[in-house]
Amino acid sequence: MILATTETIQGKELETLGLVKGSTIQTVNAIRDIGAGLKTLVGGELTKYNEMMNNARALATKRMVEEAEAMGADAIVCLRYSSSSIMQSAAEVMAYGTAVKFR
Repeated sequence: MILATTETIQGKELETLGLVKGSTIQTVNAIRDIGAGLKTLVGGELTKYNEMMNNARALATKRMVEEAEAMGADAIVCLRYSSSSIMQSAAEVMAYGTAVKFR
């Protein structure tokens, strides 16, 4: 599956199949959350939150690709990600784009 943030794929004619999306809500465990809270006192990167968000993006992308494959898509164009806080220490990540078939 080709994933592109652009509207087109060079050298390909595209037939639009429709919107596809994938999402997940992730959180870190309470002990890591307390550790991250302490980290805010001294500053620095919150590596456990980075890992959580990377895992969430990967899972959301996987779910979006599975939806596109079920439609018979060859690629997804206009790929975007969004995230939002659901509650303290929990975030939703959504991947979405337009499923297309090559002509």
